Amino acid sequence: MGTQIRSFFANDTGDIPNNPTLPVIVYQGVFDDNLSMEDQFEQHNWTGTWTGDIYDYHHFHTNTHEVLGVKSGSATVQIGGDAGERLELKAGDVVVLPAGTGHKKIDSSQDFEVVGAYPNGRNPDLKEEDPGVRAQALSQIKNVPVPETDPVYGDEGPLLHKWVK
Repeated sequence: MGTQIRSFFANDTGDIPNNPTLPVIVYQGVFDDNLSMEDQFEQHNWTGTWTGDIYDYHHFHTNTHEVLGVKSGSATVQIGGDAGERLELKAGDVVVLPAGTGHKKIDSSQDFEVVGAYPNGRNPDLKEEDPGVRAQALSQIKNVPVPETDPVYGDEGPLLHKWVK
């Protein structure tokens, strides 16, 4: 079956800015051996890795992009706010979220676990839905640099073609 890669934009909801210029990228079935996921992210300079769950409320980061790789199990994750896109993710799938993109877990299998990381090991802030911080959030989001590498493919990945400022 192989890897399928798709991308989409999440619209500004007023409460969640999402990213006005960079799309979400979804790599379906990219990892057969999920044990190597963390190593591959690290090798491509997406560091500060962690393993765990996804919060069950909409949140976003204004100061960094984020990669989430499904290490085990499956989940429904909503991207972009209440009217956003629902993704059915399973082990081996990867989602790259540009700064400002809202995301939350809707439900999951009991064994669901993700590996998360950030370009250059940036330390993410944690923002929740709030129209009062929108202007400041948009200002911060536009100043987050595009990563030099794709977290999955390194120097030749789709992120380098889809994320151009």
